[in-house]
Amino acid sequence: MNALPKESMPREKLLSHGPHSLTDAELLAIFLRTGTQGMNVLTLSDHLIKEFGSLRALFSADLDEFCRHKGLGIAKFVQLQATLEMTQRYLAETLKRGEALTSPEQTKLYLSGLLRDKQREEFYVLFLDNQHRVISGEPLFQGTIDAASVYPREVVKRSLEHNAAALILAHNHPSGVAEPSQSDRRITRRIIDALALVDIRVLDHFVVGDGEIVSFAERGWI
Repeated sequence: MNALPKESMPREKLLSHGPHSLTDAELLAIFLRTGTQGMNVLTLSDHLIKEFGSLRALFSADLDEFCRHKGLGIAKFVQLQATLEMTQRYLAETLKRGEALTSPEQTKLYLSGLLRDKQREEFYVLFLDNQHRVISGEPLFQGTIDAASVYPREVVKRSLEHNAAALILAHNHPSGVAEPSQSDRRITRRIIDALALVDIRVLDHFVVGDGEIVSFAERGWI
């Protein structure tokens, strides 16, 4: 391996030891494929991660911010967005109809990836059948940077349209702090009470923050 060009070393390392063995810079180097004049791809990758602050910050950058950095451009931005969308769709397929919702951790992973980097608060609902298989998932409400207007009647309406037997609720806190507020607890109780009138259960409500996710069920609130 020492005889290989530096650009090929991350690929060889991945093939030999698996993707989990690679650093953030090495993973980014595989994505970028080539460096720039006077900077090989590994050095460029390390430089970019330091400039953005993290791999996640690079992935979350908008087009203008992304293209301001050396070695990046519109083509790379499009390629990255397509890669991120494929990842999200892969996670969504693990929760598709016909598969029982048996893994809370998989659900957390999906919802965290979906909501964590939203700049505005978004209220998301997974609609489940009577065997807790996912029928559909959709955002129902969006709010300002610190609040969302959530209407229980709309949750009931969409649940009946999907013929759902149970729901999982989720929303993000753009502040990054996942701790549920008293308002979060009140609206959850209102939704639970409204759905109980039509025999639909709420299994959990997840609050997504920056790097953490809080489960109402795990807290004993549902």
